[in-house]
Amino acid sequence: MRNNLTTLDLLVFFFYLLGVSAYGFYIYQSKKKAEQSTKDYFLAEGSLTWWAIGASMIASNISAEQFIGMSGSGFKVGVAVAAYEWVAAVVLIIVAVFFMPVYLKNKIFTMPQFLEQRYNSTLSLIMSIFWLFLYVLVNLTSILYLGALALSNLVGGDSFHTIIILLALFSLLISIGGMKVVGYTDVVQVVVLVVGGLVTTYIALSLVSTKFGLGGGAISGFNALMDKAPDHFRMIFDKPTSATPQVEVDKYLALPGIAMYFAGQWIVNLNYWGCNQYITQRALGADLHTARTGILFAGILKLMMPVIVMLPGIAAYVLYRNGSLQAEMASTGAFNSDNAYSAILTFLPNGLKGLSMAALTAAIVASLAGKVNSISTIFTLDIYKRYLNKDASEKKQVLVGRFTILAAVVLSVCFTWKDLLGIGGEGGFQFIQKYTGFISPGILAVFLLGMFWKRTTATAGIVGILAGFALSVFFNNYAPAVLGPETFLYTAFRNSAGVYEIPFLICMGLSFVMTMVLMVSVSLAGPVVNARSIQLDASMFRVSTQTMTLIVITMLMLTALYTKFW
Repeated sequence: MRNNLTTLDLLVFFFYLLGVSAYGFYIYQSKKKAEQSTKDYFLAEGSLTWWAIGASMIASNISAEQFIGMSGSGFKVGVAVAAYEWVAAVVLIIVAVFFMPVYLKNKIFTMPQFLEQRYNSTLSLIMSIFWLFLYVLVNLTSILYLGALALSNLVGGDSFHTIIILLALFSLLISIGGMKVVGYTDVVQVVVLVVGGLVTTYIALSLVSTKFGLGGGAISGFNALMDKAPDHFRMIFDKPTSATPQVEVDKYLALPGIAMYFAGQWIVNLNYWGCNQYITQRALGADLHTARTGILFAGILKLMMPVIVMLPGIAAYVLYRNGSLQAEMASTGAFNSDNAYSAILTFLPNGLKGLSMAALTAAIVASLAGKVNSISTIFTLDIYKRYLNKDASEKKQVLVGRFTILAAVVLSVCFTWKDLLGIGGEGGFQFIQKYTGFISPGILAVFLLGMFWKRTTATAGIVGILAGFALSVFFNNYAPAVLGPETFLYTAFRNSAGVYEIPFLICMGLSFVMTMVLMVSVSLAGPVVNARSIQLDASMFRVSTQTMTLIVITMLMLTALYTKFW
């Protein structure tokens, strides 16, 4: 990728770096105490406002997998990939109304703590280890890899490994100050990524408009996208037949039509937004009204994310097909859809490339910082304090938390250095969704039954976690070969490698349903009384007029979007 960065671009970018660092230091200095407690360090001691909670949730969520991975998916499959974002907006309503009251009423600070309080310490330990491996090996590694890939393509030269180190160091600087610094710097990061992302989208649409002689406007560019690539503006893909081209089969395997709305889309989103430490952690230190308002604010922001992260990918597809992005997207000699976003950035005017590079860096660093803070929280509170040093002081726990952050960053750099997980072998966004999906069905089943069915036993919880993972592996990797390509449960399709494959979102649905049935069966066969129940009553789920207003606004906006593209 050619290096088009000018002095103005570099000045804009370094102004962003200096501004975020200075603001983070200001927050740290103004809010630090002589003796920092664990609640203060890991949960910001309830000091985050609703807008800081919502912005921080989006900053942690929108990272390289969205900017790079989802843009790449937009290049390959189009607007249908926005389902992940728009279903998330509905899920955030569910989390705000039903999940968060349970956590706050029972003073839950970590997800493993919920599992111990509701089930037992064995299940809590199993999931603590699961989450630590997932966050370090899949989430941190993929964000670093995709972020370094995009930025190195923009900067040019042999800069990939240097950028990995710099991203790791910057995220370390932000996260080492604790959740207050992460939360409030995330507000700045969100502003930068939204403004920079919108600028990139505007320029991308204008490039399309200019390419086809329509005057260079963003609206005319968007209309040109719909005209030149109508297949990229379908929310629902038809079920393939024997005559369906392979490229359409691959689209269906990634996003299996209407079926995904009855299966994996809800599972992956409910697990991500409702049972995920590095997302829920922002709200766990707040009161219910503040937490709910922040989560619903995040839901409204979520609706606009496809404009920022998906449309540039579709624009890149149209420009690439017409010969405008060939060199930018194949600079290494091999086509890679994950290069779509950074290819668009090379056409931005002087100064705006620096802004867009700052937006991309903001998304990467904010997400890295949020994740390592949650890794630190789980390890310190749920493993170190509980099993390694039960008498550890508050000061000692904060110190261990900081060392854990350092260790997590170093490990993720090591795995990213040579792409040990093979992230570059498939689309980055699909990589993350697929491998997170191996544990999502079991986790969600355990949380849902644990919250809303008192009869669920601890034995059922352990069975659910293990069975959910085993079933996910079976359906994703072995079911077509063992049971055949078509049964009453599913239909498998040949992928581009000629191997029968079940769409992974369908695999998640099958795994989830079977796990729920298994957990219910084990619970009914177990003891009638569960001593480890949680506090739950109907009054917890009442919503205020303000909350209901935000819910209605979100649903009206979502209805308008689906009406446009359905």
